[in-house]
Amino acid sequence: MIAMNAPDVLRYGHLTLLGTIERVPHSLLRTPGACGVWSIDNIIAHLASYEVVLLDILRETQGAESSPDLDRYRNQGDEFNDNEVAARSDRSHAELLDEINEAHATSLDLIAGIPEEILRKPGTIPWYGDPYSLEDLIVYMYYGHKREHSAQIEVFRDLATREPLA
Repeated sequence: MIAMNAPDVLRYGHLTLLGTIERVPHSLLRTPGACGVWSIDNIIAHLASYEVVLLDILRETQGAESSPDLDRYRNQGDEFNDNEVAARSDRSHAELLDEINEAHATSLDLIAGIPEEILRKPGTIPWYGDPYSLEDLIVYMYYGHKREHSAQIEVFRDLATREPLA
């Protein structure tokens, strides 16, 4: 078994996202098309909703009851994404960044209290899939997810700021 450091994986995914966002001109933040019809701020809202869900997953792993956010994630399927983005549509760029950064910081605090054997144990989150561990979820649903959207943001930024060919 390859050992990983789940807090570092969370941290690196988040730093990639933040580094990507800070290289985007503010004039592009609300422009549709970064990911389908979503703008960059819509992507941040989407990822913030997942960061909030991670808090509930970590708390549930430590014995807490299910929460409304986690229940929505589990029950709404594909509608979850658009519903959560719509729920954050009136927030400013700074408010979206505050939400995702605060949830990320809390997730790092929470994950520090989960023993490695629990993080690596398959089946601790059966709704995600019995063969998967919490570490697997962190790699795919958080690190990979942020990396994927960061790449989309970079492509969008590059295309939007590229000088037209003569």
